[in-house]
Amino acid sequence: MTATPGPGGLSEEQTERYSRHIVMPQIGRRGQAKLLAGRALIIGAGGLGSASSLYLAGAGVGVLGIVDSDDVELSNLHRQMLYRTADVGRPKVERAAAALRARNGDVEVVCYRQRLTAANAAQIIGANWDLVVDCSDNFPARYLINDACVLLGVPNVHASVFQFEGQATVFIAGAGPCYRCVYPAPPPSGEVGSSRETGLLGVLPGVLGVIQATEALKLLLDIGRPLVGRLLTYDALSMRFQEFEVRRDPSCAVCGKGSSTTQLTDHEHRAEQRHGGPGGRRGAG
Repeated sequence: MTATPGPGGLSEEQTERYSRHIVMPQIGRRGQAKLLAGRALIIGAGGLGSASSLYLAGAGVGVLGIVDSDDVELSNLHRQMLYRTADVGRPKVERAAAALRARNGDVEVVCYRQRLTAANAAQIIGANWDLVVDCSDNFPARYLINDACVLLGVPNVHASVFQFEGQATVFIAGAGPCYRCVYPAPPPSGEVGSSRETGLLGVLPGVLGVIQATEALKLLLDIGRPLVGRLLTYDALSMRFQEFEVRRDPSCAVCGKGSSTTQLTDHEHRAEQRHGGPGGRRGAG
């Protein structure tokens, strides 16, 4: 989008588009300019990624990265609001980028049509992103994202969902726990099924994805109190939110004092340690 800058570096069209932000003293023109200069990497373009990316694009976050290797399936459409029936069979990143650009021409979308692995995670996550929004739908990806964010010093806005329940938190290396502090190891293989196997309330990723977008905007604007050291859980059946304190593990293999972890590895489900802690085990994304 090309326009002549107005007061505060915003064009007239931008001033109108973001007027509800600009009138808020916590944001204003300066804050909106921060968002337009912001860079957020969204890993997973499913239900969580659909909701978080739509709201981040609407808010005017200047560059959004989308990482996903899948094509759109018909069964995605009940929860993944980025896509239409006509998109079935086409790459998610391609269709997500088109939808986000159509929503806000201010936003540049960088597509990574690939699966995140130990071989490419440092290059992708380390590409000058202000934060990562973890919208992945499997445990190996979550551990890999966590480890990469800790090693690279990138904030990680995490959420996950399962059937009628979800959880969200923010991991910032040095400021609080990481994912491994809360969940030291993946659950045994087969213990937690995918949404294809267990089902998922279609609106649930929307609720948690919007929470992720909220936390990402707070971090980009440096306002409010992010969910660092706090795990927010949501039960849709009882319409109840709960908050749990989560603490950094001094002996954590990745962020603990004296940790020797310097390289990323691909994590598969392991059976030697059960996955516990507040909020239970979340499977789908």
